Amino acid sequence: MGAMNVTPHPDAATATAWQALGGPPELLERVSYEGAADVLPARLPVRELARATVGAASLAAAELLAARRGDARVPAVAVKEGAVATAFVSERHLRVDGRHPTAFAPLSRFWPTSDGWVRTHANYPHHRARLLRALGAEDIGDDDRLVARLASQLAGLRADDVQEAVYTGGGLAVRVATAPVASTLPLVETVADGAQAGGAAPGGASGARPLGPAALPAQGVRVLDLTRVIAGPVATRTLALLGADVLRVDSPRLPETPDAHADTGMGKRSTLLDLAPGGADRETFDALLASADVLVTGYRPGALDGLGLSAHAVRERHPGLVVAQLSAWGWSEEAVGPWAGRRGFDSLVQAASGIAATEAADDGSPGALPAQALDHGTGYLLAAAVLRSLTARHATGAGSHVRLSLAGTARWLQHGIETDPLPGPPYAPDQYVTERPSPELAVRHALPPVHYEGAPADWRHLATPWGSDTANWL
Repeated sequence: MGAMNVTPHPDAATATAWQALGGPPELLERVSYEGAADVLPARLPVRELARATVGAASLAAAELLAARRGDARVPAVAVKEGAVATAFVSERHLRVDGRHPTAFAPLSRFWPTSDGWVRTHANYPHHRARLLRALGAEDIGDDDRLVARLASQLAGLRADDVQEAVYTGGGLAVRVATAPVASTLPLVETVADGAQAGGAAPGGASGARPLGPAALPAQGVRVLDLTRVIAGPVATRTLALLGADVLRVDSPRLPETPDAHADTGMGKRSTLLDLAPGGADRETFDALLASADVLVTGYRPGALDGLGLSAHAVRERHPGLVVAQLSAWGWSEEAVGPWAGRRGFDSLVQAASGIAATEAADDGSPGALPAQALDHGTGYLLAAAVLRSLTARHATGAGSHVRLSLAGTARWLQHGIETDPLPGPPYAPDQYVTERPSPELAVRHALPPVHYEGAPADWRHLATPWGSDTANWL
C-alpha cells in the first residue's frame, strides 16, 4: 500500500474489539488510522466496524511478530480506511480474465409475504434445489419466470411458515425482523474445554510445535482451513498473507464456486478429502491434524461432531492445537435457542437480526449493508483471535479454543459501536486494487488491508484451482 500519512486516532471500536480478544490495552497506542471520505455509507456504523476489525487483526499480527522476535517493541500499526473499504467489498473488485463475477444468484433475495418479508439464500446449486423442493416449485430453468412464479406464491404465505418449511427442507430462508433483535451474544468467546495444558513450557507437554524468530508473524504456522464462503476464508487468507501455510480442506461432494474461491483463496492451497472415519482420506487428514498448529472451522455447531471432530475431541487429542470456530447464529441454545444449529449466511443474519429493517429503503422494503460486513468483519476478528492465541501459545505452550459468530458481530454493530467519522481524502478504490497475470489467467483483486511496519503488501500467490493441491504441508 506504499507509505502512509496517518495520525493517531483514539478509536473506541478498536478498543472494544481488542478487549474482547483479551489484548493488552497498552498496545492500542500503536494503532493509527487514515480516514477516507464517504466510505461504506450506512445508517449503522459499518465503517467503524470495518476499520476496528482490520485494526485489531493488524495489531494482533504485530504483537505475534514481536513475541517471536523477542522484541518488547510491537511494530506500529497504520490502517487506511480506503484499503479497508475496498477489501470489505473484495468480491466486487474481483475480475478473472476481465470477467465480473456475480455475487448473488437470482433466488437469493428478499420476497414479500402476506405478513412481512423473507430473505432466501440459494447461491449454491444444492441450496437452490432444496429451496424449490421445500416450496413445491419446479425448476423451469428460466430464472425470470421462476422468480415471478415464486413471488406470486410467497405473497400468499406467512413469513414464518415459509421460513420453517424451507428450513425443514434443508434450505435457507429467514423471516425479516422488523426491528433490532435483542441479543447477549459475545463478540469473541474463549472456551475452557478441559483440554488446556496450562503452564506447559513452549513446545513441551502440550505437544505444540515451537515457533522461532521469523520475518512474518505466522511464518511456519500450519493451518487446516475447514471453512467456506466469506468469513472463514477471509480469516484464513489473512493468516496466509502473514506467512502461514494454509491448506483448505473441502469435501469432494460440496463443490465451491470458482469466483468465490478466486476471491478468498489468495495465498492458500486447496485439497479435497472425505473425512468419514475409516477411509484413506481420513487417515491423511488425521496425520495433517497431528502436525497442525491451527484448525479453523466454519460449519454449524454439531456438524463435525459425528466425525469425531468436535472442538473438545480434537483438543483432547492435540492439547497444543489452536481451534477457532465460526458459526452464523451462535454456539449455545441457552443464548440463541434452536437457531444455534441452523445454517446461515451474512445476508440471512442481517435480515433476522433487524439490520435489514434499520437499513430499509424509503418505501419500507428491507435493505442491506453496503458490504457483507458481518462476514468480512468476523473474518478479521477470527484471524485476530488465532493470532492472539498463537502469541499466548508461544509464551505457555498451551493451545486454546475460540468461537465467533456472525450474529455476535451483528449485535456489536447494532448495539456496541458509536458513529465516529474519520476525516480523510476522497475515496479512490483503484489505488487499493492490483492485477496479477499468471500462466493460466489474470486476476484483478483488492489488496489486503492488514498493515503494520514491514507488513507484506500482497499475497504470495493467487488462489490455486479449487481442490488441486496435494494434502500435505509445505
